[in-house]
Amino acid sequence: MVLVNNPGTWRAVYPPLRHAEWHGWTPTDLIFPFFLFIVGVAIPLALGRRLAAEPVTTVLAKIVRRSVVIFALGLLLHAVPSFDLATIRIPGVLQRIAVCYLVASLVFVWTGWRTQAALALALLAGYWAALILVPVPGVGAGHLDPENNLAAVVDRAVLGRHIWRVARVYDPEGILSTAPAIATTLFGVLAGHWLRAARRPAETARGLLAAGIAGVVLGELWGLWFPVNKALWTSSYVVLTAGAALIGLALCYWLAEVQTWRAWTRPFVVLGVNALALFFLSSLVARLLIVIKVPGDSGPVPLHALLFERLFAPWASPVNASLAYAIAYLAMWFAVMWLLDRRGIRLTV
Repeated sequence: MVLVNNPGTWRAVYPPLRHAEWHGWTPTDLIFPFFLFIVGVAIPLALGRRLAAEPVTTVLAKIVRRSVVIFALGLLLHAVPSFDLATIRIPGVLQRIAVCYLVASLVFVWTGWRTQAALALALLAGYWAALILVPVPGVGAGHLDPENNLAAVVDRAVLGRHIWRVARVYDPEGILSTAPAIATTLFGVLAGHWLRAARRPAETARGLLAAGIAGVVLGELWGLWFPVNKALWTSSYVVLTAGAALIGLALCYWLAEVQTWRAWTRPFVVLGVNALALFFLSSLVARLLIVIKVPGDSGPVPLHALLFERLFAPWASPVNASLAYAIAYLAMWFAVMWLLDRRGIRLTV
């Protein structure tokens, strides 16, 4: 996410590092659902131990506190630099993570895996039915264009000016589309149950892989009738990306636990142990680099633009210079996270 969110210029970006324009998907469209999926995987692994050692009320209090803090951090990112409460965007990436973590954690605490699976499927079926069958006033039912789909209409009606300013007519982390995003997280919870079960590592890896292949196939097939769409977080998108996440998890698990090849994981551990801090701080600094103005050849320009034009643009084509800026920005944050890791610092919420 740090790499794709911080190009030198949005006018020159390689297609795989962009989101799909609307229907369809690119590698970039896998990042957010993968994160929600792995949040779900972590829930049984972390909360399972806590529930065995702490009172349920204590665990619930920690879940709620963490969710509130993550949601508040997302609002803070949107408040920079104007802090205009009349127009601040309420949904967002961290806000969706907070809501999905809250709901999935509570469901895990109070139910078993069968109920969790049934709830995930019900959310996907209900969301599909809502977008396809519920008529939008003045438009009708089944419209999936950016302005006239049911999710966009609900976002505009409920959130008003507090939606994504780039699109203006919908929010990619809006209200209705959070329901299938919760299903993404619950699929991760189910994978976490599978990992906790007392099975041989090779059997665990094969189960993850089989479920992943099935998810990708079913997601693509469902997409023929209900298009894969990240902005709408369609049910087919959930099944497809959960399947892809399972395949990725199966590969990582096979390498680390079956083959016991673990040296390759070190860079990912450095980033992963402070993942939320990395996303928040890198996003905050990126906003500040745009807000801060410095003298340029034709007047004040954002510091981000000056750095790109002076340090990267002169020696490469626009698209390569833009990618080089993003790589350099990621490398800088990797160095920061590496120093924190070396000192044993965990910036948790």
